[in-house]
Amino acid sequence: MIRSHVLICGGTGCTSSGSVKIQQAFEENLAANGILEEVKIVQTGCFGLCALGPVVIIYPEGTFYSQVAPEDVKEIVEEHLLKGRIVERLVYAETGEENVDIKEVSLNDTAFYKTQKRIVLRNCGVIDPENIEEYIAMDGYAALGKVLTEMKPEEVIQVISDSGLRGRGGGGFPTGRKWALCAPNKADQKYVVCNADEGDPGAFMDRSVLEGDPHCLIEAMAIAGYAIGATIGYVYVRAEYPIAVKRLQIAIDQAKEYGLLGKNIFGSGFDFDLSIRLGAGAFVCGEETALMTSIEGKRGEPKPRPPYPAVKGLYGKPTVENNVETFANVPQIILNGADWFKSMGTEKSTGTKIFALGGKIAHTGLVEIPMGTPLSEIIYNIGGGIPNGKKFKAVQTGGPSGGCIPASLIDISVDYDTLTSIGCMMGSGGMIVMDEDNCMVDIAKFFLEFIVDESCGKCTPCRIGTRRMLEILTRITEGKGEDGDIEKLENLANTIKDSSLCGLGQTAPNPVLSTIRFFRDEYEAHIYKKECPAHYCKAFAKYEIDRDKCIGCGLCAKNCPVNAIERTDYIAPGKKLAAFRIDTDKCIKCGACVDNCKFKAIEVK
Repeated sequence: MIRSHVLICGGTGCTSSGSVKIQQAFEENLAANGILEEVKIVQTGCFGLCALGPVVIIYPEGTFYSQVAPEDVKEIVEEHLLKGRIVERLVYAETGEENVDIKEVSLNDTAFYKTQKRIVLRNCGVIDPENIEEYIAMDGYAALGKVLTEMKPEEVIQVISDSGLRGRGGGGFPTGRKWALCAPNKADQKYVVCNADEGDPGAFMDRSVLEGDPHCLIEAMAIAGYAIGATIGYVYVRAEYPIAVKRLQIAIDQAKEYGLLGKNIFGSGFDFDLSIRLGAGAFVCGEETALMTSIEGKRGEPKPRPPYPAVKGLYGKPTVENNVETFANVPQIILNGADWFKSMGTEKSTGTKIFALGGKIAHTGLVEIPMGTPLSEIIYNIGGGIPNGKKFKAVQTGGPSGGCIPASLIDISVDYDTLTSIGCMMGSGGMIVMDEDNCMVDIAKFFLEFIVDESCGKCTPCRIGTRRMLEILTRITEGKGEDGDIEKLENLANTIKDSSLCGLGQTAPNPVLSTIRFFRDEYEAHIYKKECPAHYCKAFAKYEIDRDKCIGCGLCAKNCPVNAIERTDYIAPGKKLAAFRIDTDKCIKCGACVDNCKFKAIEVK
């Protein structure tokens, strides 16, 4: 008889931190103590608190152990699972109160979780993603059963339309409207396609859903197929997501075995089959027409629209394409109703949104919050604020196609229309936090470098225009900026936005335009004052040795590749050897001196 469950995060983040070794350690220690048959070990999906991995939760107590190492497992087994004594030093307890009994701390009461609303992530970290029966136990496939036995296709589309669900992949197009545009089109074959390519730097929302709850995607795609009259579906997923691909394939095989995919599902006469297509890591294949072209085995390039995929998509047939997060909302909307979904979020941005918090933030990880949540709530209450006492400067939303939100707008509502109104976008959900040490001109350059590398080159504005913008940004960060460069960037950006073929090119200038809008003073400082206010760009750095701190050891001079450091005649009080100085004309600003000075005597100004 099972008396305890040990849930170990098996997502990519915790796996890279060694969770597989922790699982092995549990199996060995449970066997050594003769209780292997009494304790069930479950490898789950992501719990969300990626900064604290590897993560282990033990039920029925619900004890949340964080940053567990293999050598900690013996103590957990002998103390907690044998003697019932919680290993307090490993428990994550963020209550804000002192003298709280650690046994009474609920994970849902922590600052990270208590304001979240987990709809898409409801099963991640809760069930075994490789066990279809655990998904069924959580009302899995009940929505598909309801749709096929109680609802007409047009009724399904109406419920999705009434819910206000918008595409979570970037553009925010109404999902119900997309399905409604496709449904009436007659064809001998229609398709449902899931975009699981997720190419934005710092984004891992879709990956986590596939790793933690793959059956919800299968169920949702089957529902979409019924609604529009499609019998074949494809999941286009990044080949760089091996765990997600493996678990999704297991889930597809299980669904077929249980009769939930294939012929005559639920005896309704409805057929639907699903298969995986692997992407080769091209960012442009996140654009729906390029994605479909790639599935067809051709070079992943976007196509002019119209015709839209709802009319002529995959293999020239009517096609509906949504991303993982969009689909993952569908079963819950069917089960709970459109009004339930609309009760969360704002009038025009209903439901919840997942964000991958990264960058200069205390609690990196995955969060799901109602639309309209203030940015300050995400950054400070959920994310735990900026580490090392640094000041919050900006946050980049929407990946390389998004924009930077400055600290002055920290209380802005996070929803589609509000972000668009300030020149940013929701995007798929990456949220990169920056502090006072980040140079916003360099940030814009970083994202333009990514765009230039990932442009398919099919249209001139994106292929050539973004490269010209990158050249200007590079000059500015190298101290070679000229009067008029800001205006050139703005003109190029607006031309590219207006004339590029696809969404990648049309949104590529957003990081540049938003940083110019909110941080124009930094651009001007680089160009006119020849300085970087964040002291980040090496071209403007000035390395100086504090001669009173220098002990004259000479490590800086020995490691200088251009012999730019020489000894002076000055001996500081209490020191035995003469101090060194840096010849700024010879210095190439490589930072080797700073790295090798053990006494922090070198300042970068």
